[in-house]
Parts: sequence; C-alpha cells; structure tokens
Amino acid sequence: MGRDGSGVKSASQSSIEITFTYQGKRCRERLPLKPTPANLKRAEQHRAAILHAIATNSFDYSATFPNSANAAKFAEYKGEVQYLGEYLEQWLSSRKPELKVSAYDGYRKIVDYKLIPWFGHLKLAEIKRLHVREILSLQTCTNKTLANIQSPLRKALHDAAEDELIETNPLAGWTYSKQDAPKKKLKIDPFSKEEQKLILDTATGQAKNLLQFAFWTGLRTSEYVALNWEDVDFVRNVIIVDKALTQKSDEAETTKTISGLREVKLLGPALDAIIAQKQFTYLAGKEVFQNPATGERWAGDQPIRKRMFEPLLKKAKVRYRNPYQTRHTYASMMLSAGEHPMWVAKQMGHADWTMIARVYGKWMPDADTGAGSRAESLFGNDNNKTATLSKPA
Repeated sequence: MGRDGSGVKSASQSSIEITFTYQGKRCRERLPLKPTPANLKRAEQHRAAILHAIATNSFDYSATFPNSANAAKFAEYKGEVQYLGEYLEQWLSSRKPELKVSAYDGYRKIVDYKLIPWFGHLKLAEIKRLHVREILSLQTCTNKTLANIQSPLRKALHDAAEDELIETNPLAGWTYSKQDAPKKKLKIDPFSKEEQKLILDTATGQAKNLLQFAFWTGLRTSEYVALNWEDVDFVRNVIIVDKALTQKSDEAETTKTISGLREVKLLGPALDAIIAQKQFTYLAGKEVFQNPATGERWAGDQPIRKRMFEPLLKKAKVRYRNPYQTRHTYASMMLSAGEHPMWVAKQMGHADWTMIARVYGKWMPDADTGAGSRAESLFGNDNNKTATLSKPA
C-alpha cells in the first residue's frame, strides 16, 4: 500500500509511486520526484487530491497522467489520449486510395508542413477553434489559402467524430477567415487576330495544330494535354472533355467540377487543326497532342510554356502572354462576334454565364438598340402606338 498505508512509496532513486483505485481498478502511477521526506509528503497530498477528484466525479485520467498507459483504458474517447499528429498521418494514409493524385499531394503538403508542426503536439480531443484561429491569424496568405489549410483538418476531425474517437468535430460548420485585401483582378489579355496569324504562320507541325486548336476551343491547358483520340467525335464534330492532366499527377484525372464535363463543338479552324494532327499521333490511338521533342504526351502547361510557347512568340515577335491566354482569346472572339454568353459558358465548362459576363463583359456587344421591337410587332396592337409629339412653334 505504500508508506504507512498511505498509498505512497519510493519506487527508485528518482521516482515515487502512488497507488489508488479508480473505476474499481487498482492503479499505480509514478511521479518524477526523488523520494525525500518532503517529496513523499507532496506525493501524499497529490494522491489525496486525486482521491477527492474521483469521489466528486471530476477526475480526468488523461489530463492528470497524459503519458500513462492507463489513460487509454479509462478514456471515454480514444482521441483523449491520441496525438493529433499521429492521427493525421493515419487518416491521410487511409484516404489516399480515394483521393486524386493532385488532391493527395496537396493534402500531404498541408499536413506535413502546416498542421502537424502547428497542432501535432495536441491530443486529438484537445484541438479547438481557438487553436486554429490563433495560428491562422498570424498567416499572411489569402482567405482561399486559409480555407485550403483548414479543409483537410476539418475532414479528418469529421472522420474522427464519425469513428467516435472524439465527441464532436470542433470545426464543423466553421471556417476561419480574415478580411481580404482587394483581390487582384484576373488578367485577361487575349491575342488579337493579327497576333494569332503571326503565331500560326510562324509555328509548324504539331505546335501549329495545338495552338490553332487551343485558340478555337477555349480548352484549359490541362484539358487539351489530356485529350485522347477516343474523345474526338468526327461524326458530330465535337470533343468530349472529361479529364485533365496537371504537373502533380502521373495520369489524367476527372475534371474538378460537374460543369467541366462537357462536349465542345469543333468550329472550322479547330476541326482543321485536329485533322492536320492525325498524321502525327492518330495511328497510335492515344493522346492527340504530343511534345515533338519526346514523342510523348505533354506533361502539363509548364513544359508547353518553356519549350514551345515562349520561343515561338519570341520568333513571331508577338508580346509574351502565358498559354492560358489562348482560352481568354477564344472567349473574347466568341463574345465579340455576338455568340450567346450561355453557349460560350457551356463550351468553356462554366456552370452559368454570370462568370462569363463578369470576366469578359467588355467583349460583349453593347445592347441592341432595336431590342424589344420584335415583341412589339408580334404582341402589340394599334392602340399601343407611341404618340407623336408636335414640334414647338
């Protein structure tokens, strides 16, 4: 039982053991104190406080002895004794098979370089909104980046609550954000008709076909590098866009949004480019566009920019813009020609035309001065004629 039946005794030259009963089980814990008379007395007082807490139902084993093997036995939730860093590693490994490569890569960086260094020392059940707010308030990134950081943590805590490792998810229905600085306006800098001609006259072979196709379909770089011949429907003259390829993934993944899954009409110049491309890659039956230097599929926009686009624009003496501006060029051409914004939105993979109007509004023709006249002629009557004002004398 210990010294004089007190439940306290010397365990070694550097520790004192206390004994008590909790939930009907006898427990022994060591205190890192030299067994001097004064320390033994202090241990007795500590044990008495534990017994009082047990008697009043306020004893928290994991809080009193956080490193004890007994803590897990008495924890109501496993998250009271498991560290958040350990759980995040386990959670991310379990989620890997169901995540896209790019999503897993993003989560891995956030977990390794943000969440574990910041919160890994906390017990799973200890993490609170306050901890997240205090850390994120010190960061100098945008709210979008802050949301990206919180996303895997929220998902991990949701799963922990579902598995009954913690009582509730403290981040459920909550996202820390701070007042954003004015957002940088999206730079829309399309190539003019004259610039397109200079570029296409300078380009040859696969490079010319790719760029002419990009100008006349508005596909994202990640979408046209993922395009396979099986995605081209020569009967209906459309292409099926259902995947994308980025630098972070070894193989194509589905598009990010439902609206991104779409059919794109092959307008004349785009169809001509596809037909011209047949001689290079069609017989292989795989990707439509290849890096001529390697004979393999382009690995995202960076190789295209560095190895083809920059040198080509320099040779054509056209002011440099990045390859994504081919998409903006398509939008500006379609809208300037008076194509319906909703049709353009669907071609480009947007859910509705509001984004088109907001971003590309300057290329949309001014309102038709005759708007409404067709309705007047169809549904009007003689009694609705506009009165003629007489001129002043």
